[in-house]
Amino acid sequence: MPNNNVIIKQLGTMPYLSTYQAMHNFTNQRNAQTIDEIWLVEHLPVFTQGKVGKPEHLLTATDIPVVQTDRGGQITYHGPGQQIMYILLDLKRRKIGIRDVVNYLENSVVQTLKHFGITAYSKSDAPGVYINQQKICSLGLHIKHGCTLHGLALNIDMDLTPFNYINPCGYAGLKMTHMKHHIAQIDRQEINRLLTDNFINQLPNN
Repeated sequence: MPNNNVIIKQLGTMPYLSTYQAMHNFTNQRNAQTIDEIWLVEHLPVFTQGKVGKPEHLLTATDIPVVQTDRGGQITYHGPGQQIMYILLDLKRRKIGIRDVVNYLENSVVQTLKHFGITAYSKSDAPGVYINQQKICSLGLHIKHGCTLHGLALNIDMDLTPFNYINPCGYAGLKMTHMKHHIAQIDRQEINRLLTDNFINQLPNN
């Protein structure tokens, strides 16, 4: 259903590469009238490397695949129990810039966590969302034809071990956390509803 001219799609669990290709197909085929979309998805275990990512940030070779992408940022990990929110927005039509979108994404996570009694914050010099100096949400974007691809990854209830095999987002020694460390009960539907509502409510109409 369109919501403030945004269609929200629940994709379940999908391999990273097929979702990556689908994002690009959508963006290549869209026109000035195409309704913006938000995709909610989980990925099978994968390391993704940003377009200027440095290979030395992969510290340990594992059997988890490493995929080169065109998003910003360095290496990160995706796996089950992590909520991905991909945003496919026409920035020109909405008359907003990339910095606005980063702020909207970070704010949507901070507000969602606040609902569950978790105090989180963003950093001007290190995109993402943090709790007590530990990172709970990573984000990376790419702009093509004036439209956004990629989005954010919020750690909810997952195996954090693979983050030990990398410098997360290029920061040596950065510790990762997830919502399960901070609250006992996890309601994925409620988290998804809040995450999307908090993001969409910040968008100017188009």
